[in-house]
Parts: sequence; C-alpha cells; structure tokens
Amino acid sequence: MRHNFSLTYILVAVVLGVTLTSISPSSLATGNSSDEPLALRLVMQELGNEMQVVTDAISREDWGRVADSAPRIADHPKPPFGEKLRILTFVGSDVSRFKALDKQTHQAAKELEQAAMRGDGQAVITSFAGLQNSCLACHQTFRKPFVEHFYGQH
Repeated sequence: MRHNFSLTYILVAVVLGVTLTSISPSSLATGNSSDEPLALRLVMQELGNEMQVVTDAISREDWGRVADSAPRIADHPKPPFGEKLRILTFVGSDVSRFKALDKQTHQAAKELEQAAMRGDGQAVITSFAGLQNSCLACHQTFRKPFVEHFYGQH
C-alpha cells in the first residue's frame, strides 16, 4: 500500500508542477497575460444576464421562469484551474471572504429556486433580495481592485 501512496504522491506532484510552470510568474503578479478577458468576466456577464431574466420574471410573477434561472445562478461555471489559481493568488488573505460570498450567493439562489417552485411570491422576493445583497457585497469588496489588477482599468 505504501508503494501506491508514493506513486500517487509523485503523480500529483508532477501534475501540479507542470500546471504551475505553465503559468508565468509575471502573469500571476501583474494580471492577465493576454488581451482576452478572463473566463470569470464572461461568467459574471452570464450571471448578470440571468439576474435580468429573474428580475423580469419576478415582475411578471412567472415563478417557473424564476425557478428555471435560479440554478444557473447557483451553479454558475467556474473559471479554469489556472485562472482560478491566479484569482485566488490575487485575493490573497481575503480568500475566505471571497469563498464565503460565493457560497452565500449559491445558497441564496437555491432558496430563490425553492421559493419559486412553491409559487411563494413573497419568499421569491425575499430570496432575490438576499441574492442581490450577496452579489453586491462581493462586488463592493472585490470588483474594483480585481478590474484594476487584471485589466489595468480604474
């Protein structure tokens, strides 16, 4: 059994080493290494679109459409591993806050879905407010420094 553990350990170390060496140290320090937007920006755009769909559906009391969109918010795509590493390196000591806000957003979207499936309009609105608050908290904490770091915009 010890032999299998050693082989697994070596394999993990090699994969991690190859992954880390494929990410240039300068891109970790200075941000985006290409002119293309990070995958996270595209994820955020998709989330913004879903939030607009939910807002419209709430205004029409279309609980089925709310219930359909909420899981796409809760289970949004994650950036590729290398990009996630760059983001977490940038976030640094605030990583626990970053992850907690993502978890809070996930939970609020799940609650939104459940309320919509029950057809409980008041609970939908309350859940959506919680979702908006978790998004706002993350954006107020991380968006400006993130954009400045990865895109050089002020």
